[in-house]
Amino acid sequence: MNKGVIASLSILGIIVIVFFWGMSQYNGMVTADENVAKTWANVESQYQRRSDLIPNLVATVKGYAAHEKSTLNAVVEARAKASQTTINPTNMTPESLAKYQAAQSEVGSTLNRLLVTVEKYPDLKANQNFLELQAQLEGTENRISVERQRFNDAAQGFNVMIRRFPRNIIAGMFGFEKKVYFEAEEAAAKAPEVKF
Repeated sequence: MNKGVIASLSILGIIVIVFFWGMSQYNGMVTADENVAKTWANVESQYQRRSDLIPNLVATVKGYAAHEKSTLNAVVEARAKASQTTINPTNMTPESLAKYQAAQSEVGSTLNRLLVTVEKYPDLKANQNFLELQAQLEGTENRISVERQRFNDAAQGFNVMIRRFPRNIIAGMFGFEKKVYFEAEEAAAKAPEVKF
């Protein structure tokens, strides 16, 4: 065989190998990116579950504590605000995640105020509907925490994947960008003060 033909076939072979390797790396990044989007959808699903429970909880409390209208209105308003705050998982920025997290945090804090208000009403605390709703809400808060952790794990896996050499070259060529994490809120750094 001609040396030129052998050299051409060798170069072609190398190009084919590099192409298939690059395709494999790209497909792996797409899969990891989709996993991040799926875990984000799970986070949103749990927040939606909490949001769906709130009207039932408010209605149950309303029957017992009609004069606690400001607390009930605050919960409803926080829920409405949180429902309007959404994030596109393919274009998530630290700012958009902070805004989303602040809206969800407001829902949590108003729910806590509502539950403190409930302590004034022994009949309500013994009401079966209220107890079931409260248990579901507590379970949902736990699910939210788990899904947020899973999202952070998926984001970390993706971020590590696209930052390692030589994948970082392919990630840069195709526009894969680092994902943001859920972080503790500023209030979480300060231990709550308990007074008796």
